[in-house]
Amino acid sequence: MLIFSYPWLLIMFVLPLLLLRWLPAYQQTQTALRVPFMPRLVRLTGQQATVGTVSLQPSRSQQVLLSLCWLLLVTALARPQWLDEPIVKTLPMRDRILAADLSGSMETVEFEGSDGKQVDRLTAVKQVLTEFIERRAGDRIGLIFFGSAAFVQAPFTDDLAALEVLLDEAQIRMAGPRTAFGDAIGLALTLFERSELNEQVMIVLTDGNDTGSLVPPLRAAEIARDKAVVIHTVAVGDPTAAGEEALDEQTLRAVASTTGGDYFHAADRVELETIYQTLDKLTPQQVETLSYRPQHDLFQYPLALMLLLSMAYHGFVLLRSKLHSNLMPAHESAEVVEND
Repeated sequence: MLIFSYPWLLIMFVLPLLLLRWLPAYQQTQTALRVPFMPRLVRLTGQQATVGTVSLQPSRSQQVLLSLCWLLLVTALARPQWLDEPIVKTLPMRDRILAADLSGSMETVEFEGSDGKQVDRLTAVKQVLTEFIERRAGDRIGLIFFGSAAFVQAPFTDDLAALEVLLDEAQIRMAGPRTAFGDAIGLALTLFERSELNEQVMIVLTDGNDTGSLVPPLRAAEIARDKAVVIHTVAVGDPTAAGEEALDEQTLRAVASTTGGDYFHAADRVELETIYQTLDKLTPQQVETLSYRPQHDLFQYPLALMLLLSMAYHGFVLLRSKLHSNLMPAHESAEVVEND
């Protein structure tokens, strides 16, 4: 779109007409020069001899040239600019961390995959998490995996496509066979300390109880509460299991309740999908956008055109003058020299 930075200057288009209408013509008094070969000079110059005051009028081509140059000059002074299409940037409003359990119990096959076949718990979780991530445009998401130890797979990022690739590469037992749930919360708090956003949410997905943390989960939850971090816990698997694969629902509920989050239990893929839809409603997508329209100055184009027109006109006049002098009859030139 074409705009002008100083559109009020365009009123100067009519300035020459006002000057011609209201200002008197320029007059200069000087002694007349007597020229013995005046008729011949009049004929050669194309001017009309008059008595008394002589007023030279510009030719039609000169008037057109002056008018065009004035229009182009005023247009350049008004600073024309071209506005490109808006460039919109989405700014993150919320930081959230997804923490996934990769302990050995996640290899239990009891979920139905997206293709209808039976898959292990981790495969089902990755499929649902991928769909969840795709709907989180505008959030910065970090990814933590934990087993016998917790580690950051991806720091906070708004590159959701890269995050999906990293999630897909997760393998069971890659972090050890045990479950360090409390350490995963502590590691998430370390990431949140580097965040400048006010809303901080953590979603933990696990199918076991804490068997290897240095920091108890409840103590980690109290620290998270003090730092205004909300933790939602999602339990996967059979709550009646025993041993290391036992599902410690009491601890998961307590962690969520302490931080103001919610506890969910998923017994199959359908429930797992329902849980993430519920989480979408609990923490709705919020985005802030910045819009910028690049501007490109165009004043150099009317100035360049004005310069080219002026040079072309004066070049044409000079060329015509030379051609006319070359074609002038020899006897007229001789007479002029003789009279001089």
